[in-house]
Amino acid sequence: MTGLKLIVGLGNPGAEYANTRHNAGFRFVDELAAHAGARWSVESKLFGEAARADVAGRSLWLLRPATFMNLSGKSVTAALRFWKIEPEQMLVAHDELDLAPGVARLKFDGGHGGQNGLRDIMRLLGHGRFHRLRVGIGHPGDRDKVTPWVLGRPGRDDDILIGRAIDDAMAVLPLAVEGNFSEAMKRLHTSKD
Repeated sequence: MTGLKLIVGLGNPGAEYANTRHNAGFRFVDELAAHAGARWSVESKLFGEAARADVAGRSLWLLRPATFMNLSGKSVTAALRFWKIEPEQMLVAHDELDLAPGVARLKFDGGHGGQNGLRDIMRLLGHGRFHRLRVGIGHPGDRDKVTPWVLGRPGRDDDILIGRAIDDAMAVLPLAVEGNFSEAMKRLHTSKD
């Protein structure tokens, strides 16, 4: 399997959404950019911000769509076309209600699980054949509380756990970038819970 050429972080733009659970994908690519010493620049033709980062000796693109979450596909498909990257060479980092804070999981293909950013990307691509990094944010326990939950900021303990999950994902990212997804998954999914 080919390695990664593009890592997308999903989130909502604007200060009022900063540090919300829904922006766990932004948080991941921000950490990655900081770690790699990469600088973000506004790319209006891609409807987002982009940065070039070196991971595991490979140069790849990072993307933060500036559209709202439910329109993420517009930015993602523009970037794939512009950089001539196949969806299979992309990793999309996003918040995941079905995983507890502190848990991160890699996945390839599948449905969107109600995640509106994934839903829009899949609608525009016509399929879901790309890699995902699912960053657990937990579930409020009641379907009617999901929207305020994802758009809210996590408490201190959950925030620390989400940060730890991102660190765990960063640790296995070089394997994924090289195309060794099975080993990256094995290490991430068996890390201490």
